[in-house]
Amino acid sequence: MQKPTLPKGTRDFGPEQMSKRLFIFDTIRQTFKRFGFLPLETPAMENLSTLTGKYGDEGDQLLFKILNSGDFAANLTELDISSGYKKLTPKIAEKGLRYDLTVPFARYVVMNRNALALPFKRYQMQPVWRADRPQKGRYREFYQCDADVVGTDSLICEAEIVLMIHEVFRNLGIQQFTLKINNRKILAGIAEAIGVPGQEGTLSVAIDKLDKIGQEKVLDELRERGFSEDTITNLLPLFTFTELDIRQILERLSNWLAVSETARKGIAELEETLQLVDAYGLLNSQIELDPTLARGLSYYTGAIFEVKANGVSIGSVSGGGRYDNLTGAFGMPGLSGVGISFGVDRIYDVMEELNLFPASAGQGTRVLIVPFDAEARRVALPLLSQLRNSDIAAEVYPDLAKIKKMLDYANAKSIPYVVLIGSEEVQTGLLTLRNMVTGEQHKVPVEEISNLIL
Repeated sequence: MQKPTLPKGTRDFGPEQMSKRLFIFDTIRQTFKRFGFLPLETPAMENLSTLTGKYGDEGDQLLFKILNSGDFAANLTELDISSGYKKLTPKIAEKGLRYDLTVPFARYVVMNRNALALPFKRYQMQPVWRADRPQKGRYREFYQCDADVVGTDSLICEAEIVLMIHEVFRNLGIQQFTLKINNRKILAGIAEAIGVPGQEGTLSVAIDKLDKIGQEKVLDELRERGFSEDTITNLLPLFTFTELDIRQILERLSNWLAVSETARKGIAELEETLQLVDAYGLLNSQIELDPTLARGLSYYTGAIFEVKANGVSIGSVSGGGRYDNLTGAFGMPGLSGVGISFGVDRIYDVMEELNLFPASAGQGTRVLIVPFDAEARRVALPLLSQLRNSDIAAEVYPDLAKIKKMLDYANAKSIPYVVLIGSEEVQTGLLTLRNMVTGEQHKVPVEEISNLIL
């Protein structure tokens, strides 16, 4: 008999886990709605032509491809098979699982452009798939919660993302976090200033690994990609911004990158974004300006964001940025957008490790009604409806079993209250309400049960 297993990098979620996950989803959704975002869903699969070329070479390698249905191999020739993976793939796979929610969103915007009022604000909370190596905090199937605005260049959008990030994490109880912010134009300006204009993509991919592999290995990777020793030397000031405050970093960047108009524009955008955040009145800002923040995705062109929870060894729990022309790949150039994504799975791991879930997050049934016989059921069922009408999660034990078995069931499900209904309760109208936490029990009129449980 085959032993059931799960694919690596995927997980089941039991009722207790799902209750906690729903607490995260609901908290994020409430913030998105308060900021005026509308809900959207797109299919799990997209055409590979939609997905490829949007995430950089490394991202393309992590796409899950779906084999064509039917006998797709029947029409393959020896030449097809020997032509290599990249040339063979289009003949056997035309679709893939979505890698993120941003590219499908851009595809949706282009397909529905005549029906959308711009700027268009949408939020989307769905699973994505990446053929990555599973490890702590990194899964092959995971949920993203995205909010994006397209159709405006206004930096108010960036400021509102900063506000949303603070609101979401504070409402989740994650008080200790760091929101890192940078601008891709600054990275482009660095490439110009160190003598490799146009190479900001290569630079960003390498720098994005700084936290994982360290400065020396980042520089080695750049050498392997053709960066000269002079260029590497010119880049070294990038790694000297630690322990400086935001104002000092902006001043030092302005001096170092004065030769680059692109960098000056990126610095100005950062300054304006931070001024707008101040104008909103954000208290106890947890923003850190990090010129080494790169975010590997190739479509970012302006502000970039990344959030990490302090005190845990888990990667970024949120990230995003500005993209000026993502819809251009689908025939609609010049439509700017900016967005943020919250990683529910990593947020869950952070909250579990730090014990931040409120007791109510995992609470299911509040009261179990235990009728001893068929006569007692005639009292139990109207009471069950009364409790539910009062918005109290309640259930009745379905079988006429021994009381120990029914109380064990309540304990196993952590149900805090049990209503016991026997022949005496039926005759007097006074039901036995037991607090399963303290063990106390009282005789209570039917009409008062709801008030004592609320």
